[in-house]
Amino acid sequence: MTDRRLKHWGWGYEDQQPSHEEIVAAAEGIIPMLGFGQAPERPAGLDQVELRQSRLDSPGGIFTDEKHQRTVHALGKAYRDIVRGFYGQFDNPPDLVAFPEDEAGVEEVLSRAAGWGAAVIPFGGGTSVCGGVEPRLADPDRPVVSLDMTRMNRLVEVDETSLAARIQAGARGPELEDQLKAHGLTLRHFPQSFEYATLGGWIVTRAGGHFATGETHVDDLTESIRAITPAGEWQSRRLPGSGAGPSPDRMLLGSEGILGVVTEAWMKVRPRPDFKATATVEFPPGDAAFSEAARGAVRLIAQSRLMPSNLRLIDASEAATTMAGDGSATLLIIGFESHGQPVEDRMDQAVAIAEGEGGRVASRSSSTPSDRAGNKGGGGEDEAGADRWRSAFLMAPYMRDTFVACGIIAETFETAITWDRFEEFHRSVIETTRRAVAEVTGAPSEGEGAPRVSCRLTHVYPDGAAPYFTVLAPARRGSEVAQWDEIKAAASQAIIENGGTITHHHAVGRDHRPWYDQQRPDQFAAALTAAKSAVDPDHMLNPGVLID
Repeated sequence: MTDRRLKHWGWGYEDQQPSHEEIVAAAEGIIPMLGFGQAPERPAGLDQVELRQSRLDSPGGIFTDEKHQRTVHALGKAYRDIVRGFYGQFDNPPDLVAFPEDEAGVEEVLSRAAGWGAAVIPFGGGTSVCGGVEPRLADPDRPVVSLDMTRMNRLVEVDETSLAARIQAGARGPELEDQLKAHGLTLRHFPQSFEYATLGGWIVTRAGGHFATGETHVDDLTESIRAITPAGEWQSRRLPGSGAGPSPDRMLLGSEGILGVVTEAWMKVRPRPDFKATATVEFPPGDAAFSEAARGAVRLIAQSRLMPSNLRLIDASEAATTMAGDGSATLLIIGFESHGQPVEDRMDQAVAIAEGEGGRVASRSSSTPSDRAGNKGGGGEDEAGADRWRSAFLMAPYMRDTFVACGIIAETFETAITWDRFEEFHRSVIETTRRAVAEVTGAPSEGEGAPRVSCRLTHVYPDGAAPYFTVLAPARRGSEVAQWDEIKAAASQAIIENGGTITHHHAVGRDHRPWYDQQRPDQFAAALTAAKSAVDPDHMLNPGVLID
């Protein structure tokens, strides 16, 4: 567990916050590149933040009402959260924050909260981008305890025979991987939030990792889950598979903490990869060419069962913004990796498919154990596209803080759709979002200063893909949240009306509820409500998420 303090707003640790001078220097490059933005403002310091007085007296021990902790646990990491934090607007802070170190501590939190009539919101890394951890309740008078799991962060047990590991739910990505590395193993689950997010958070949000095919969701990696509910322990049997009725694990996966507090899980692990290959393939720019490359090269590679570790299609606009390219081409980034088995043959086949669909190989590289032992090459990184995009991908959350300081709307949304509907779906969502951005911002639709609405495919399947959209647009100071909410509502409705899902891997939270309610069957909502009432009769756990 790190002793570093998280920023009270935005992304990262306090020691990672750039100075105002550094932000001004960054703005000198960002604003001319985009054609919009304003002189950077300074964020509100913690000393400028005014929190309402806690409505609960802290009993001490694992509980605290310290200002910094209450502030950190008041918001997630969506654009609307970053903006409010930047201005020092923390309207819904938890009354207490609890840091249990074991299951007895979790049980103590639930017991005390029941006595107080308080709600409990399980909290991992706080990286929710959909309002999943914000204490924004229907009953504003109900006190709230934020239950921070990050002190329960150990690798408890490793089964090297079955390739599985029992890991506590509060382990952040780097802690988890560092402990597995000592055994020569890895989970290979790398979401963009990897540095801060926790295993338990991944489980209850059905998180998707960086790898684009095969075991993309944490669902695919979960063997069994243990949780503490207000009604008692929830423990599934550890098995490689089972047909014994509906799965208790599947019920907890994606539950967002409303059924119980996940405390640990057995996860499927694997040896660390030692063979890697990467290629960047170029296709023509433009929305139509992007859709054609998606329905052609990407679909065929996904259906070939070659199972690349990375298969990301990036439109020309996003390639330029992330500096993965110069904006003259749509980029397909292909990656393969394996433990003990060369991957060049599979890469050859994937590249041949892409070339057959009109792609042109811009660069290609590979590495083997002997390459790295001899310090040859670049470790399989494709400097011409893949590596630059990967760096931009990891830096994007940090850059969003700077965009907010510069008066720029910078946000994303993602979904999934089957291949047969992809082209029309992509066209409709892109056009709807661009129209909403133009109406909300008043910015020109084309040319100098036009907002950017771009798309990439983050995960692909034989039957469809997950389009991930990015919006960059000029903001009106003081109205950023209202502006984004209007854009988001238009895009979300277009997604639902065109048959997509309101989220592929970012959960529902409070922000996606209106469209999630349209997507799910009413009978399922009733069944989920009944299940919650059985294990949480007082509706203590994360009320307002998924169900009322």
